[in-house]
Amino acid sequence: MTITSQEELAGMERIGRLVGLTLREMKAAATPGMTTEELDGIGADFLQSRGARSAPQMAYGFPGFTCLSVNEEVVHGVPGPRRLQPGDVIKIDVTAELDGYVADAAVMKLLPPVSEQASRLEACAVSAFGRAMRAARAGNRVAEIGREVEAEVHRHGFRVLRDLAGHGVGRSIHEEPTVPNFFDRRSNARLREGMVIAVEPIFATGPARLVEEKDGWTLRTHNRCLAAHYEHTVVITQDGPKLLTAV
Repeated sequence: MTITSQEELAGMERIGRLVGLTLREMKAAATPGMTTEELDGIGADFLQSRGARSAPQMAYGFPGFTCLSVNEEVVHGVPGPRRLQPGDVIKIDVTAELDGYVADAAVMKLLPPVSEQASRLEACAVSAFGRAMRAARAGNRVAEIGREVEAEVHRHGFRVLRDLAGHGVGRSIHEEPTVPNFFDRRSNARLREGMVIAVEPIFATGPARLVEEKDGWTLRTHNRCLAAHYEHTVVITQDGPKLLTAV
C-alpha cells in the first residue's frame, strides 16, 4: 500500500497503534505455565473488543488469532495446548485488520531464567531492525534494508533465515514489495514516500533450514536451534520511516 491521503494515514495509524498495544498486553501476560492458546485468547479478546479482526484468519484461514512461535519455532506457530516453560523464547506475532487497514508486528518475550544466548538473540533482533531503519528512506532500493539486517545479524554471530522476508502491507497482509533480510540484487525496487512495509529481521543462532510441522503452519529450524523474529509496520516519509506499531 502507498498512502495518498490523510484519511489513509489515519486509518493505518489506528490499526498500527492497536497492534502495538496488543503486543504489549500479550508480552506482559506471558508467564510459565500458561498455554499458547490462553495467550492467544488474551490477544483475541483485546483486539475483538476494539472491533479488529485477525488478518491471518481472514486471508488464510489460520487456526489461531495470533501467531505464537516458541524457541526453535520461527514463525506461524499455531496456538494450542503447549505450556510455556521457564527459559522459553516466545515470538508474539500480531497481524490485525480494522476498517479495511492491516498492520503487522512481532516482539519477543524471554521467560526467566533468561540464557545469555537468548538475551543476545533478542538484542540482535532489535538492533538489526534499527539498522534497517537507516536504509528505509525514500529513494533507496529495497535491497539496502536487507544489507543492513544481514550485516548486523552476522556481526552478532547469527545467521539470517533467507526463506522468510518482510513485505508490503496495508490493505492485506502480504503485498509488494518483498523485503529480504539479506542483500539481494534482485530487490531493486525503490522505496517511495507513503509506501507501507513490514520490516522483520528473522534469523537463527546458527545455519539452519526451515521445516514445516505436522500442523501445516508452524515453521521451525531443522536442527532446533533458537530463532528470532522482530517486526514493525512502517511508512516511508520524507523525514524517514514512521513506525506505526511501536507504542
